[in-house]
Amino acid sequence: MTTDVRDILDMDRANTPEVTRDSFLATKKRNFEKVKTSKRPEGMHREVFALLYNDNKDAPPLLPTDTALGIGSGYKQAKARLGMRQVRKWEWAPFSNPARTDGAVFHHWKRQSDDAREYPFAKFNKQLQIPVYTVSEYNTHLRSQPNKWTKAQTDHLFELAKRFDLRFIIMADRWDHVSFGMKTVEDLKERYYEVVGLLTKAKGTNSDKKAYVFDADHERKRKEQLKKLFERTTKQVEEEQMLLNELKKIEARKKERERKTQDLQKLISQADQQSETTLTDKATKKHEKKLYKKKIHHQPRPSKVDSVVNAIEIGGSGIKFSDLRGSGVSLRSQKMKLPANIGQRKVKALETAIQEFKVDPAPPPTEDICNSFNELRSDMVLLCELRTALATCVYELESLKHQYEAACPGKTLNIPAVLIPPDNSSQGENSTDGISLSGA
Repeated sequence: MTTDVRDILDMDRANTPEVTRDSFLATKKRNFEKVKTSKRPEGMHREVFALLYNDNKDAPPLLPTDTALGIGSGYKQAKARLGMRQVRKWEWAPFSNPARTDGAVFHHWKRQSDDAREYPFAKFNKQLQIPVYTVSEYNTHLRSQPNKWTKAQTDHLFELAKRFDLRFIIMADRWDHVSFGMKTVEDLKERYYEVVGLLTKAKGTNSDKKAYVFDADHERKRKEQLKKLFERTTKQVEEEQMLLNELKKIEARKKERERKTQDLQKLISQADQQSETTLTDKATKKHEKKLYKKKIHHQPRPSKVDSVVNAIEIGGSGIKFSDLRGSGVSLRSQKMKLPANIGQRKVKALETAIQEFKVDPAPPPTEDICNSFNELRSDMVLLCELRTALATCVYELESLKHQYEAACPGKTLNIPAVLIPPDNSSQGENSTDGISLSGA
């Protein structure tokens, strides 16, 4: 490449030595001499020797070696390197476990220089604090119903609780059925927590903590249901799975029908709006043509007021919220969610009305608040529709007045005061998309 560039630029070539056979072999020999290989020691397997750290290109060894310290050849050392300090002495010393109450003495090896200290594993012996009671406290606060729990049975229960650290399964197994009758695990738990709660209440300790109440009936029902679930046959499991699959299909079909219904409603509403707009434009053009050419009174024509009033009469209930009667768990707050078929104009007008009347947009979803809040928003939507109808009526009256005056020059159409709404200067300030929210 360098030679070609020099030829193109008419530059002098650099003096490059001529490559001969002797010079090439000499260079190759020098390269071989640079590579140094270490010989595998006797007695070492080839796989072990491959793991040693040979040069800078190899990875570090997986096990520590003595090559970094310069001791021997890295595989073994000829002589042992003994320290100059004196060997520490060990002794067979006795010890006792403070967690044991039988005074048993054991032995283990320890250094003579170590100080005597407590058995280190004794700290793992954690014991529960089982409450105790006196005879007077039992007679005053802890008496149970007749023929249910006696004092002897309660004493035996608390003795087992202290002995086995509230392991109720073991306590039920070690319960003396001959002397104290049959008792289940649920019976033992119920009586124990009942006594603990009564003692806590009587002594006034831990008043900030609520006493634990064990529901034995619920626990029995839970175990019974688990037993039935465990003892199901293969046929019952398959039938349950089949029913679950059918339920999923039904829910999927239901959602699909709802989606198609919403799409159809949107298409119908769009078609109605387009048809109303077309009819209104045609009627207006025809009406103006008759007025200017024939100068006669206009004939009745389709009006925006009629369409608005019909829409209010058809959907006069405002918003229809869903009942959430589907299967599965649902939040009560979902009842306050607006339906998907509500248009953006209504949603925006509803938000403005909520701000105008200073209503909390997300109240606590209790049953009464949900119903009242939905009824309030439905009435707000109806109010917005009525205000829209009112504004349409006013516009129609003004339009008819101007058309009459244009058709009959020199005459003025006097609109009765009953048909004119009260003047409100702020009517246009809080309007949204033509919907007045502050009119009278």
